[in-house]
Amino acid sequence: MTQQALLQTQIINKAWEDPSFKAQLLADPKKAIKEALGVIIPEHIKLKMVEESSDVFYLVLPSSPSERSPENIQTKITW
Repeated sequence: MTQQALLQTQIINKAWEDPSFKAQLLADPKKAIKEALGVIIPEHIKLKMVEESSDVFYLVLPSSPSERSPENIQTKITW
């Protein structure tokens, strides 16, 4: 599992367990992640949080590997 996947798992589990963190995460995700987990997400990374419901699901389409430079790939892996 990548570092990004591990971080995503931590964020999701904490949001499920802590309603206050979940509210902060939806309002200001970078600040919530920094305060709760000590992870600083770089300024150039935009982070959007959305919450699925029982009848709404989100499918994220990643950028094409051909559109990524080696620098961007490294940044996205470590965020």
